[in-house]
Amino acid sequence: MDEKHKKILQRNRTSLVKELDPTSLCDLLLEKGVFSQDMIDEIKSAGTRRDQARQLARDIETRGSRAFSLFVESLEETGQIRLVRALKEDTSEGPVQPEAPPEPRTTPEDLPVPRTRPEVRPLPRPEVRPLPAASGAVTAPPMDMGRITLSPSAAAHSPEGDVVRPQRTRRDSIQTYRMDSSPSGHCLIINNVEFEPRSELSRRSGSNVDCDRLQRRFRDLNFTVQVKTDLRQKQIRQELSSLSKKDHSSMDCCVVIILSHGTEVSHNRFPGAVYGVDGLHVPVQNVTNFLNGQHCPSLQGKPKLFFIQACGGGEKDTGFEVSPDEDDTAPSCGGGEDDQTDAIPTSSSSDSLSTSDEPDARTTLPTPSDILVSYSTFPGYVSWRDTQAGSWYVETLDRVLAENAATDDLVTMLMMVNHEVSQNSAKGLYKQMPGSFNFLRKLLYFQPRT
Repeated sequence: MDEKHKKILQRNRTSLVKELDPTSLCDLLLEKGVFSQDMIDEIKSAGTRRDQARQLARDIETRGSRAFSLFVESLEETGQIRLVRALKEDTSEGPVQPEAPPEPRTTPEDLPVPRTRPEVRPLPRPEVRPLPAASGAVTAPPMDMGRITLSPSAAAHSPEGDVVRPQRTRRDSIQTYRMDSSPSGHCLIINNVEFEPRSELSRRSGSNVDCDRLQRRFRDLNFTVQVKTDLRQKQIRQELSSLSKKDHSSMDCCVVIILSHGTEVSHNRFPGAVYGVDGLHVPVQNVTNFLNGQHCPSLQGKPKLFFIQACGGGEKDTGFEVSPDEDDTAPSCGGGEDDQTDAIPTSSSSDSLSTSDEPDARTTLPTPSDILVSYSTFPGYVSWRDTQAGSWYVETLDRVLAENAATDDLVTMLMMVNHEVSQNSAKGLYKQMPGSFNFLRKLLYFQPRT
């Protein structure tokens, strides 16, 4: 949808929520192909009329270039003339013109984008000079800088490759998740590359490189890995449902990785959505719901990890200028000449209860607990992918796991990924910032195969 039409809808959001009658409107929008049946079902299950109207008003912004005109047309056909007049007469940024037939899109992912990265400069070794001895004093020998023990994280990026890492003692305690089962758990990878013509979404060149990397990496981390390629929206839901119905009792963890195009949608827990190859999306919060403590009992109290390589929206981050003191460098990610994006331009409250005097009181955990969602980019922004070497995020994630999984916990490693990806640039201009929504209760250490 055009940005001007999104702004018109946003400026009239209050009136839409107050006056919109979704009952007859939903059927028309389904007939006109604006919404899918799954989206209509989701709107109708949103709750009250106001809740349904709010959901519809938000979702309409995520549809195609003709969604606004078809929405106004449907409002006219259902007799909601006051809303039609408000939308047509909104002149805050000029009158709304009739939309022309959609033209083939040219998005950043169709253009070759050379990536530039900062040069890695080894830090100078400080010169150590012994202090002159006072009369009668004993002179201490100079410190041997060559024998300083580096932390595991520092050792990974040390110019010298002969640093020996300390071995981590595995623990099972209140601070650390148990991760000693073999295998550690199931890992499902959904890799969407070839999109159907009707979706108007481009081929995700380089995604197979990402998929191969992650398949090898999580096998090395002692997971059973299953790869599914080019799934439609319903097939994505079916695979997640099938995973939730497995018996995870003998395992300690579960991982879901989705490589696809993405967009920004309304949410109350986890932002963003991923696309099936048919052009219909699945919200990330729905993806996580399949494995939460309520829907997958055998994973209760166990970590559920989601890695999303997809755009969170259509904005491009040009970054900001930093002072020389902030000019960090990071190891360069290997990559090809072309970078593309995965963009499609586009909470419930709980009561405070005491169960101390309830006869049926039992130990419970919050439904979304033990979940971590790692995003390749900040919500609302594009995510860059090299057509030859794969995405910045996956390339970095794979390397950080390979170098640090034996010694560092997952959250620490994801911070390393955040830092390294933030150093990359597309066209010498555009930046990317990964991040996580972390609802884990303990530290998580993987169990790499020896």
